[in-house]
Amino acid sequence: MTTSFDLARFEGIDLDSLIAEASLQTRIDRKYVLSRESARHVVAGFDDATRVLDTHGIRSFRYESVYFDTPDLLSFRMAAHPRRRRFKLRTRTYLDAQAAFLELKTRGARSATVKERVRYPHTERTTLTDLARSYAAEGFSAIGVAEERADDLGSRLTTTYRRATFVAPDGSARCTLDTELRWVDVEGMTLLTPRLAVIETKSGSAASAFDRALWRAGHRPVSISKYATGLAALHPGLPRNRWARLLRGPFADAIRHHPTRQKETPCAPAA
Repeated sequence: MTTSFDLARFEGIDLDSLIAEASLQTRIDRKYVLSRESARHVVAGFDDATRVLDTHGIRSFRYESVYFDTPDLLSFRMAAHPRRRRFKLRTRTYLDAQAAFLELKTRGARSATVKERVRYPHTERTTLTDLARSYAAEGFSAIGVAEERADDLGSRLTTTYRRATFVAPDGSARCTLDTELRWVDVEGMTLLTPRLAVIETKSGSAASAFDRALWRAGHRPVSISKYATGLAALHPGLPRNRWARLLRGPFADAIRHHPTRQKETPCAPAA
């Protein structure tokens, strides 16, 4: 449970202050996958002046992401065989606040990543409205994908997790801690990783104090996408070489549950 992390020792920071101090428009993101116990030790080593996002006394928030892709999994395959031109489309919902956003991340020929985000109806977060498809079509056009492919998009995977967000004492970096990760595909296949945590750091060109704390504990950045890695873990027949080390290692004891079966089983080893 998230109570194993001592968040109470940090001073709280509200969302408006976090955005004002640590918006980080130009940033480097690094992701780490580690056990919950290892993550607990890393967090325990954070500077006492670190602050944690606090909203009305809540410091661990429930998130949900619904990912949209074509029937032939164009977005997934662009990530699995990494292409210079690729996209990711999802709704991101802050479940505690019942606030939803549509997010489109595209990467063009020069590897520049563009992330766009607009408000989205909370009650429609699992589907795409006509306006959302038009929004996606514009993004597709910018990276050379046929605009009409936006008509093929449908929900493929839903992820839920809890997140705590930390801010460096000087506001120069942020760090998120995700636990209780759960993936569910459109057929109801479920993946659970109760023993894992995902930490993501966001800083300028130099490594942050959060990164250095992780490095001192022996953890190094990895390539992970909640959508693509989760889908590959659920479906061993999909391309998986890019995440094979993760799937053989940290994800090896993840629990996979099929809706037509009663017993939960570990994931099959990665090829």
